[in-house]
This record gives sequence, structure tokens and C-alpha cells, in this order.
Amino acid sequence: MGGPSDPPEGTPEGAPGGGEDEYRSVVFDESFVRAARLQEYSARERITDHAPAVRRRPPLRRSGLSRQALILVLLIAVAFGTAVYMGVRHPYRNPAAESPAEPLRTTVIPLAPQGKVPGATNVEQLYAHSPAAQFRPGAEGVPLPVSRRTAHFSDGQVVAALLTAKDYIVRSALDPGVLTGGQTRRVRVLLDSGQQDQFDQSFDRPTADGRHAPSGWLVRFDPARVKLADREIRVQGTMQAAETDSSTLEVTTDHTFVYALRPAGPDQNTEASLFTVRRELHFRFDRDDLRLHQTELVVAHVQAGPHSCAEDSAVRLRPLLAGQTAKEAAPAGTDPYATGSTPALCGSLAPGAQPKL
Repeated sequence: MGGPSDPPEGTPEGAPGGGEDEYRSVVFDESFVRAARLQEYSARERITDHAPAVRRRPPLRRSGLSRQALILVLLIAVAFGTAVYMGVRHPYRNPAAESPAEPLRTTVIPLAPQGKVPGATNVEQLYAHSPAAQFRPGAEGVPLPVSRRTAHFSDGQVVAALLTAKDYIVRSALDPGVLTGGQTRRVRVLLDSGQQDQFDQSFDRPTADGRHAPSGWLVRFDPARVKLADREIRVQGTMQAAETDSSTLEVTTDHTFVYALRPAGPDQNTEASLFTVRRELHFRFDRDDLRLHQTELVVAHVQAGPHSCAEDSAVRLRPLLAGQTAKEAAPAGTDPYATGSTPALCGSLAPGAQPKL
């Protein structure tokens, strides 16, 4: 019986060594044969001339994004839309913030001069000879006070309230676009959403009722009558913050603004005069206001002069300019029977408040 490497019929004759070396590469032993996998063709494959049993799938045509990339894009879009929706709805607002905001209470008092309004072509000369000689220009005149934490508000929250109040003061009394350009949006966006309707009504339908006087919200002049002779308004005043309860901060400000004004027109050689506005404002903040950089303006007490008592000061301030005098007229009548009305007030501007030229 032949060995594992011998053919079943024995070694062929005439070949040295039975031709083992010559046919070694094509002769298989029994264990190799038993271990071999047999592949039987199906009937269809036998009909089609022994087509391969396993076919290669044609490569996928990749047009556009893959399915995974498309799913990722959809997930990002859904997440972004959800974030926008949640931001608009403010689902985490404090329930106290849903209560209506307290309406602004306004008092505007024009101050009539006792003689002619002094003027000069040199604005610096006017400032130097007035009580505003040491006032600082622009926002520099509204410095933040030293802040301290309160029982229920951190130092950072107190600073946030002071910064918002300062922004409101600067935008509403120092921005030339607001003073003579008629802009209001820069001031409106700083107000709590509960007060924005009252703000809009004050400019759409202004009235001297102590609630809807534009002069309570901001300082503005009639550009057809006056223009700024110096864009660096002089300012001096104070700010202080205090906690009124566990959920409310209040900032009280008291600032005096001095504006150099000339008659409207191209002539730059006309005499300028000074117009003084003192504003005492009370701001209120809850935690949502602090987070949103907004505030409730609850009290505005304004004194402005030189201003004629006969002129309406509720809609726009109407300064008396260099050389002008106040008309001999009492303020508008006050009806004590009208509910919701405020008394018409007028004061006299002290001579010491005018430049000494």
C-alpha cells in the first residue's frame, strides 16, 4: 500500500523516484481532500455555464449626502429650532416676572428764566462761567459707585443693575441720535417687556397725564428749532443701589445734564446758550431683568430750563435760546375733577444757574 504521497495505482514506471518530484505540486494527500470544501452549482448556475455562485454587488452610486450625514444635518436643524423656540418662550422666567410691570410715573417741571438767556459764541466760555465748569463730558460724568453685595443679591448682580441703569441714562440723555434725531429704539430695548407698550403709547399718543409724557422717558429737542453746539454734554450726578426685598433691586440716580445749544440752521456763528436738565430716576430690577440687561423705570422727576411755562414740555423740551425771555404766562390749567391727571407745574430758574458773562 502506497504512502500518503503515492498515487492510488502505484508509482509510474520509467520515471526516477516514481516522478514524485515532478508531480508533487498536483498530488494531494487524503487529509487535504477530506478538508476541502465542495461547492455545488445550482441548477440556474449550471444552465448559465457555471456562473459564480457568489456575485459581487455593484458599487453603490453615491449621489449627494450619505444617509448618516443627512440624519446628522436633520438632528442639528431640530436642535437649533428647539433652542430658538425655547429662547423666545423664556420657559424659565420667574413667575413673579409674569406680573404686569409697574407703570412709569412722570413729573416734568419747566424752569422759566427771570430775564434774558445769556449767550456766547464760544461754548467753552459758557461752560467756564457756569456752575457746570467742573462737570465731566459725556458718559465720563456717569461713573459707577462702589458696589457691595446685598442679603439676596451678589456683587455681580448689583453691578449688572448699575450698568443697565447707566446704559439707560447715557442712551436717553447723551446720545445725539436720541436728543435731536428722534430715535427711540435704543432706549426702548433696555425696558422690561411689561413697560414697552406704555413706552410706545407715550410716543404714539403723548399726553401730559403723568404716564405718557415722552420727556419722562428720555431727553429730546425739536430739531427744527435747536441743534447741539457741542456734542460733549456736561454731566454730574450720583447713583446708588439698594435691595427692596428678596427678589428686587432698586437703583436711584440723580444727574444734572448741561447742553450747549444754538438755533437750528447752517449758521455756526450764532450765539450758543446753556440748557440744564436735572433727572431723578428710579429703576427696578428683578432677576430676569438682570439676566436680560433690562429694567423697569418706575419714577422720572425732570426739571428743565431755561424753558417757558407757556410751552408744552411733555412731548419735547423747548429751550429758550440766547437773548430770549420767557413769555408772561402761567402753566396750563389743572382740573382737580379729572381722574388720573397730574397738576401742571412750573418753576422759576434761579439766576445763579445761568452763566455769569
